[in-house]
Amino acid sequence: MTNTSRPPTLDPQAVSRWQKTAPLVSPWLHEEVASRMQDRLQWIKLQPRAWAHWGAVRGGLAAHAQLAKNYPDSACFIAEVQQERLQEAIKIIAKPWWNPKQWRGGVTHFEMPPQGSVDMLWANMALHESSDPQALLAQWHRALKVDGFLMFSCLGPDTARELRELYAQLGWPPAGHELTDMHDWGDMLVQTGFAEPVMDMERISLTYETPARLLQELAELGRNFHPARFPALRGRVWKARLEQAIIERLTGNDGRLTLTFEVIYGHALKAAPKLRVSPLSSVSVADMRSMLQGQRPQG
Repeated sequence: MTNTSRPPTLDPQAVSRWQKTAPLVSPWLHEEVASRMQDRLQWIKLQPRAWAHWGAVRGGLAAHAQLAKNYPDSACFIAEVQQERLQEAIKIIAKPWWNPKQWRGGVTHFEMPPQGSVDMLWANMALHESSDPQALLAQWHRALKVDGFLMFSCLGPDTARELRELYAQLGWPPAGHELTDMHDWGDMLVQTGFAEPVMDMERISLTYETPARLLQELAELGRNFHPARFPALRGRVWKARLEQAIIERLTGNDGRLTLTFEVIYGHALKAAPKLRVSPLSSVSVADMRSMLQGQRPQG
């Protein structure tokens, strides 16, 4: 994947529709992944004076409450692209003016973080739904202060592999768009300007009692963004055939249906900008200030 390419099997229009219609709730799996990502914060010594939560409504409102508890004196920016999600975040997260907790501690801003404003940017389960992930990474990079860090998670290629194989065996179009490998995410972080990326992954197996519950879970998590997906709605006969195929091919020894989710975790720093030497070089005021501050002797 180059620094100008987009995911080859992701339809931007389908992504845009999903962003507008996705349920205004935090899926259970997103909250679980956010909890596991929070465990990784114990290895990070930096205590952010300001941080941003990218996509809090879908990324995990329970996780946000825990993060706010961890950083009670830190300013926070709630970054929501869709207005409906922003209003939902305000309704759930904002403290009423008469609440004493509103008078002390960090201030919550319901807006995009300004350039170079936050020490930590938290983005849970958002990156795999972006139609232009390189641009999104660049946006996150701009929001961070020098020496600030990014914490993110997303789904990996093995997600729903059982369902993908089932669709292929039945001769149907792909069950979902192809997901990016963690090594490619690491390369993209470096291309964007992040330093010292650390990537790891785990596979989570979820079990279900019925095909209906399995399909409901997938519908809550996202949609099929593959350009070659079924071009129209399917009827009850098709759904009945799908559910029967799921029972026949996804049932384990315990009698339950199993579906795999690959979860990728990423961490990276925003390093001080490096001035490229050339006959004529230009550098922004913000970058020059960062470089000069980095050269000051420590007293």
